[in-house]
Amino acid sequence: MKRLFSATKNSLRGLGYAIRTEPAVREEVIVLVLAIVVGLFIAPSAAWYVAMIAALLAVLAVELLNTAVEKLGDHVSPQQNPKIGMIKDFGSAAVFCTLCLAGLVWFAAIAVRCGWL
Repeated sequence: MKRLFSATKNSLRGLGYAIRTEPAVREEVIVLVLAIVVGLFIAPSAAWYVAMIAALLAVLAVELLNTAVEKLGDHVSPQQNPKIGMIKDFGSAAVFCTLCLAGLVWFAAIAVRCGWL
C-alpha cells in the first residue's frame, strides 16, 4: 500500500509540474475537464462516453511522454542537434496521431448521436 501511495504521489507531482510548465499539457487538461462534462450530453451511451474520455486521456498520456522525451533530449544535448530534433519530431507525430484518434472518436460519437451513422 505504501508503494501505491508513493507512486500516486509521484504521478500527481509530475502531472502538476507538467500543467504548470507546459502549455500543451495545460491546454489538453482543460479540454479533458470540459470534455468530461460535455461528453455526458454528447455520448450516445456509457460505452461511447468511456471511449471519448479514454481517447483524450491517451492524448494527454502521449503528450506527457513526448514532453519527457523532449526534456531528456534537451538535457543530453543542449545545443541544436539534428538527431535529437528528429527524435522530438517523432514524439510530436505520436501526439498528432492520438489527436487524430480523439477527433475521430468524438466525431463518430456526434455522428451516432445525430443519427448520421
